[in-house]
Amino acid sequence: MAMDPADRILADPLLLPLPLPAAAKQVLAGVTDYRGRPVTRGTSGGWRSVLFVVAVEIAGSFAYFGISANLITYLTGPMGQSNASAAAAVNAWSGTASLMPLLGAFLADAYLGRYRSIILACSLYVLGYGMLTLSSTVPALSPSHLRPSSNQPPQLQLQVAFFYVSLYLIALAQGADKPCGLAFAADQFDANHPVERASRASLFNWWFFCMAIGISVAVSVVGYIQDYVGWGVGFGVPCAIVLGAFTVFLLGTPTYRLYQHNSKPQQPQQQQQDKAKAKAAASSALRRLLPIWATSLAYGVVYAQIMTLFNKQGRTLDRRIGFGANWQLPPAALQTLGPASILLFVPVYDRAIVPALRWATGNPSGLTMLQRVGAGMATSLAAVSVAALVEARRLATAREHGLVDQPGATVPMIWAWLVPQYAMMGVADVLAVVGLQELFYDQMPDGLRSLGLALYLSVMGIGGFISSLLISTIDGITSRGGGDSWFDDNLNRAHLDYFYWLLAGLSALELALYLGFARSYVYNHEHRSFNT
Repeated sequence: MAMDPADRILADPLLLPLPLPAAAKQVLAGVTDYRGRPVTRGTSGGWRSVLFVVAVEIAGSFAYFGISANLITYLTGPMGQSNASAAAAVNAWSGTASLMPLLGAFLADAYLGRYRSIILACSLYVLGYGMLTLSSTVPALSPSHLRPSSNQPPQLQLQVAFFYVSLYLIALAQGADKPCGLAFAADQFDANHPVERASRASLFNWWFFCMAIGISVAVSVVGYIQDYVGWGVGFGVPCAIVLGAFTVFLLGTPTYRLYQHNSKPQQPQQQQQDKAKAKAAASSALRRLLPIWATSLAYGVVYAQIMTLFNKQGRTLDRRIGFGANWQLPPAALQTLGPASILLFVPVYDRAIVPALRWATGNPSGLTMLQRVGAGMATSLAAVSVAALVEARRLATAREHGLVDQPGATVPMIWAWLVPQYAMMGVADVLAVVGLQELFYDQMPDGLRSLGLALYLSVMGIGGFISSLLISTIDGITSRGGGDSWFDDNLNRAHLDYFYWLLAGLSALELALYLGFARSYVYNHEHRSFNT
């Protein structure tokens, strides 16, 4: 069937300069531009508007992962922290950054709106990354210019405080940004229009694809700058990127669709009824989603290791690449393997696997959202099991070559051994993370979808805190009596493999519980089960 001219314009923003047919000029109910004026379908929203939002979100991912991917190196290097305390600090910070969206979503849905929340987030990003840059470049503000034995401990404490304030401003910015970026992009498509609804369904896959681009470039380029040029430049580049993206986002303002919830005057009795209905709908959605959320937490714990312990593993291996021996891959750059696998897998999944599954299952999406999340959990279980086996092999190699008491020595084991665990976690993200995003957005009432995305993000946040608690507790227990901690600063005496096996056990338990809850879950609006 030939596509209607209005639908062609909606599906392809490059056609917007052409004369608009009447259908494309339809005024959208309850939707305005930034000045509060009614907007028409063909002159607002769609992929054109989404591209402006994507620009700021790619920059946000670039900056955040450009810092977080190598933060443990900065903490154990210039900041002088131990492996265990640094890993716990990174997990606590990343956990906070993933939990703050709960507050940000509430403020966005109840008061600010998604557009103004993103404006606030960008302002906090620029402030936080700017302060972080100053903390590593200005001698009076840099903790690395003082030592614990200094005669000025109050000044040292002030410098450390300045560093952590800058980090937690970034976490606060994440709270305002992350629940609103994807939701605001999805708002640019009308769920009641068939063409726009199909575009919104594709948005979730390609959104994660675009974020993976930002992450890939960040952990490779920014990680290299931090390791081989300097921390000041390495922190300054993300600051410049978010400032530029903020400008781009503002340029897209005239094209955005802003939804006005409850914009019509209502009688007090009607307002009370509407509030009661909204409260009941939200309560019902949360009760059904809570078991899914709880049984996803172990996934968040495994996810937390990518930026910390996986990084420390890579630093001990032979990272030479090419034919020469003078160029080494920065440890943080190994984290590009996960996003690279995402960039490869998303097109394959969207264009090949989904059509095949659609033919096999009869489901338009190939897999239901819950099936997709379950497949991602199973893949992460396999990934952390592989990580345990690789770490056991690394320890055995260190023993064979007499390197157990030489923590600074390079273990004669090529970096490619880490490829499987990073790549498998990338595939797990495409399945589980995108599945959780779509599930928590789709199953929440329209006015609470920022909160839905914040709940998904809190899986990673709580997972980071659980990881931090596990590491601190296990480190204290295993180092008693002068024994070697599982997280000893000398990784050749540590036992990260034991920790990975513990996570594999937790992941297996999580998957079993998840399958039980998922099979009894009934989707909102569509009475279908886990299998349909």
